[in-house]
Amino acid sequence: MSFEHWLAFAAASAVILAIPGPTILLVISYALSHGRKSAGATVAGVALGDFTAMTASMLGLGALLAASAALFTVLKWVGGAYLIYLGIKLWRAPTGAQAEAQTSEVRPVRIFLHAYAVTALNPKSIVFFVAFLPQFLVSSQPLLPQMILFEVTFLVLATINAASYALIAAGARRTIRKPSVQRIVNRTGGGLLVGAGLLAAGWRSSTS
Repeated sequence: MSFEHWLAFAAASAVILAIPGPTILLVISYALSHGRKSAGATVAGVALGDFTAMTASMLGLGALLAASAALFTVLKWVGGAYLIYLGIKLWRAPTGAQAEAQTSEVRPVRIFLHAYAVTALNPKSIVFFVAFLPQFLVSSQPLLPQMILFEVTFLVLATINAASYALIAAGARRTIRKPSVQRIVNRTGGGLLVGAGLLAAGWRSSTS
C-alpha cells in the first residue's frame, strides 16, 4: 500500500469524524457539565466503542446487520432509546451549586460506560464501516494488514477528534457560571441528544 493511498483514507476519515454526531454531542455535554475531569473517561469510551464497531464490522456483523432488517431494527431502537434517555437526563440536570455538588459525585467509570455504549451500540456506524473500508482496500495485497492499519489510523483520529471537542467544551464551561446560562446549555444539549436518538431510531438501512 502506498503512502498516498493511506493518506487518502486518513483524510476521508478525518472529514467524517469532524462532523458532530451523537457520540460527539455526548462528549460535549459531559465536558460542559463535568469539565475536564470527564474528558479522559469519555474519550476512552469513544475509542473503545469505535474499536468495537470496527472490529464487529470486520468480523461480519456489519454485513449481517445490512442483511437482517429485524436485527438492525432492534439495535437501532436500543441505541436510539439510550440517547433519548441521556438527553432527558441532561435536560433535567441541576445547575449552579447543586450541579457542582453532583459533578463531584459522578464516577469516571460511569461516564466511560455511557460513552462506550453510545458509540458501540450504533448499528449505523457498524454498517458504515462495512461500506467505507472496502473502498480503500487493495485487493491484490493481503487484506488483514491493511484492515489493521486502517483500524488503528481511524481509532487514533477518532481519539484526537473526541479529545479536541472535550477540551474545547471544557474550556468554554469556565465562562458558563450563571445557572440561567447552564440551564440553556443543558437543555440545548439534551434536546440535541433526544433529536439524535429519534433520528437513530428512525434511520433505515439500505436494505430495509
